[in-house]
Amino acid sequence: MVRRPVAWVTALVLFAEAIGVALLNWFLGVVVDRQDMSLAGLDSDTMAVSSKIGGLVFGLYFVACAVSALLVGVRDRAPGLVGRVLLISAAVVHALLGAFTVGLVGWGAFVFMMVVLGLIVFTLLAYDRREAGPVDAVPPGGGGGGEGLQHENGAGQGADQGGTVDLGKGADEGRHGDGAPAVVPPPAPSAS
Repeated sequence: MVRRPVAWVTALVLFAEAIGVALLNWFLGVVVDRQDMSLAGLDSDTMAVSSKIGGLVFGLYFVACAVSALLVGVRDRAPGLVGRVLLISAAVVHALLGAFTVGLVGWGAFVFMMVVLGLIVFTLLAYDRREAGPVDAVPPGGGGGGEGLQHENGAGQGADQGGTVDLGKGADEGRHGDGAPAVVPPPAPSAS
C-alpha cells in the first residue's frame, strides 16, 4: 500500500520545513539586530525579537503538522479531528505560500510548495474516515452491502410469533448496507 510511505514522507518534509522556517526567521532576526535597521520607525530590537518568536511559533506549528502526519503513517488510519484540522490548515498555508512565492522567489519554490501541498492532500484523502476498521470488517465470504433485515408481518414481531423475516442481501452478516449492526427489537410481551 502506497499511502503509509506517503504519510511518512509528508511527515519528514514537514519536519524539514519546521526546521527551515525557524532557522530562516532566526537568521533574519539576527540580521536586523546586527544591522540596526528600522522599518517605518519600528525599533530594530522589536523587529528582531518578533522575527525570532514568529520563527519559533511557525516552526512549532509545522512540527505539530508533521507529528499528525507521522501518526497517520504509523497507525495506518485517518487522523483524528485535531490532526485533520492541522493537516487541512497546512494544505491551505502551502497553497497560499505557493501563490506568493511565484513572484517573490521563483518557479522552483512554487513547485516545491505544490509538491508538499500534494503530499498533504494525498495523506488526507488516502485515509477515508468512513472505511471499515478492524471491528467493522466484513467476515470472509460475506457479500456485504445489503438492505438488512425487514419484517413482513409488522414491526416488532419476530419469526417465533408467526411473522416471517425477510433476509435481504447482507443479512447473513447481520449488518445493514452501511456497516451498522442490524437491530432487531425483542418480541413484545404477550398478555397471559
